[in-house]
Amino acid sequence: MRSPVTTRCGDDRIIAAIDDDGALYPVEKLDAHRRGIKHLAISAFVFSRNRLLVQRRAGGKYHSPGQWANTCCTHPDWQEDPSDCATRRLWEELGLEIDLQPRAVIEYMADVGQGLTEHERVHVFEGTVEDPDAVIPFDPTEVDKVRWVEIAELQKEARLNPESITPWFRIYLERWSELGLSPT
Repeated sequence: MRSPVTTRCGDDRIIAAIDDDGALYPVEKLDAHRRGIKHLAISAFVFSRNRLLVQRRAGGKYHSPGQWANTCCTHPDWQEDPSDCATRRLWEELGLEIDLQPRAVIEYMADVGQGLTEHERVHVFEGTVEDPDAVIPFDPTEVDKVRWVEIAELQKEARLNPESITPWFRIYLERWSELGLSPT
């Protein structure tokens, strides 16, 4: 496994927003979050032996710093294929090069604090790592820490300590059966 290329995705990136008629149009990422505009996103879930790889977001993230999230999530760049985006971002954040399979598309809206809203149509992907003891060479500008954990334990943690988990990950845990993921 190679080390990931350290990249800092700017908050001024252009992503795909979704109009009322379903048409896509370009919008600045931070503007989409400030105005609550529906936009495309991806979420990757990587498993090993029925445990999910989760990450604690780096302290420098502009929203939800220091909170636990699913393996990887981001927004495709304007006109970028969601599958290509998921593969790229898994490599950039966690140094993982694995096959990802599309599982579901879901929508949600969540207040992420500081006047920002995630209003997303999310393409969900699943992958597997054989060795959960392998070193995950994460990018420290994006990720503070990683761990492997069973879904039932995460769901309990979300109930007992919700502020430790990102708003969207809490939604995923509540709507787990809709994600189409293998481990239950």
